[in-house]
Amino acid sequence: MRTKQAAVLLVTALSLALATPASASTAKPAPASCPTGMQAKCYTGQDGNGAYYAIAVPEKWNGSLVVHAHGGPDLTETSDPDRSVEDLGRWAVMVREGYAWAGSSYRRGGYGTRMGAQDTENVRRLFVEAFGRPKKTFLHGQSWGGDVAAKVAEIYRGYDGMLLTNGVLAGGTRGYDYRVDLRAVYQYYCGNHPRPSEPQYPLWMGLRKDSTLTSAGLGARLQECTGIESKPGERTALQQRNLSDILAVTRIPERTLESHLRFATFTFRDIVHKRLGGRNPFDNRTIRYTGSHDDAALNAGVQRFSADPTAVRDLSFDSDPTGATSIPTLTMHAIDDPTAFVQHESAYLASREGAGTAGALVQTFTKESEHSGLSNSEYATAISELAKWVETGRKPTPTAISNACKGFDAAYGTGCFFDPTYKPGDYASRVYPRPGGKHWPALSAAREWVLRFVPGVGIKP
Repeated sequence: MRTKQAAVLLVTALSLALATPASASTAKPAPASCPTGMQAKCYTGQDGNGAYYAIAVPEKWNGSLVVHAHGGPDLTETSDPDRSVEDLGRWAVMVREGYAWAGSSYRRGGYGTRMGAQDTENVRRLFVEAFGRPKKTFLHGQSWGGDVAAKVAEIYRGYDGMLLTNGVLAGGTRGYDYRVDLRAVYQYYCGNHPRPSEPQYPLWMGLRKDSTLTSAGLGARLQECTGIESKPGERTALQQRNLSDILAVTRIPERTLESHLRFATFTFRDIVHKRLGGRNPFDNRTIRYTGSHDDAALNAGVQRFSADPTAVRDLSFDSDPTGATSIPTLTMHAIDDPTAFVQHESAYLASREGAGTAGALVQTFTKESEHSGLSNSEYATAISELAKWVETGRKPTPTAISNACKGFDAAYGTGCFFDPTYKPGDYASRVYPRPGGKHWPALSAAREWVLRFVPGVGIKP
């Protein structure tokens, strides 16, 4: 194990030495209004790549910085000037705890994990230029931002610890397989996306490049097929059977079925058409779907497709965690997260074990059922325990973290829901594994190093 870890860390060091420098802005951060009630000085600006950002420095600054990587991806064509400001408000708890905060909106919407990582690193550099080097610098990634933050830690120096919350940590080539399955299974039962009267296209595209279908239109088709917005007693027998079969086969919760279908439609279109030049990174050719009222008919009739190896390569290089980071890493994940299933944590643990760096990882789980935000008491606890770990070198246990939350809840009153005994099943227990899908990491540090020298590999910023 020591030999394996040493090899991983050597590759990581070489990778860091060749990491693409971030592009700084010549304009300094400009003073801006802070979210209501925040005791801090706030700043906004736009970096040299066009990414908007927000920064906050609390009046009682403890000298350390939290660099935030946001989730999504949003599908705007350009950087959203409001995104980082809204995120600052959502994670104001970090500023209240005395940490400076910096977050980027990224230079554009759409998929691009390494792009998000570069823009996140860039806002750290902008902070240092404007306010000096912090005592300690911590990464925080939420949702898809967990994948972005994990990639930041693998590529760039300058970070002392990392907090990943409800992270999409299985990476791009495996982390969306349950949505790939949804796209295929939905069409088998519903046959209205596309309709027989509309131009046909392979389902791995998500949607035709030039389609004018909207989110509202997609929701109407889902309602037409499943009656999901109707009370159970108001659905037709066919609608109820369609809904029951789709949920059972895909293992996706009813309350987030529409959002998953939107992702498997509009974000897949972005990935395929805008980022991969029309190539297919998704595959379901070997999957045997189970749980329906007639599995034989489903598996005989569902649309099958095979991935383009070059598309898989490029998506993997862009977004699959290698696990090759040695900084203290704390994760926090809702057990009943309906969007990024808790088994993403099993995938990340397996990737860190495969890279020989699991000794620097502590995973915690909470009895919550939301994806976009957890209890402020828990966020405050997590960043505090991570900071103590970095300062003292003493790795916390899930039980110690759970116990520490009580003190923070006295200030925030949002509840402590840690379950220090919980262990999720492996990723394959929730998501149909593809060939080789039980081996982690999906992208090794050595393979990532080789791909750096392949012209045109990956996804363009």
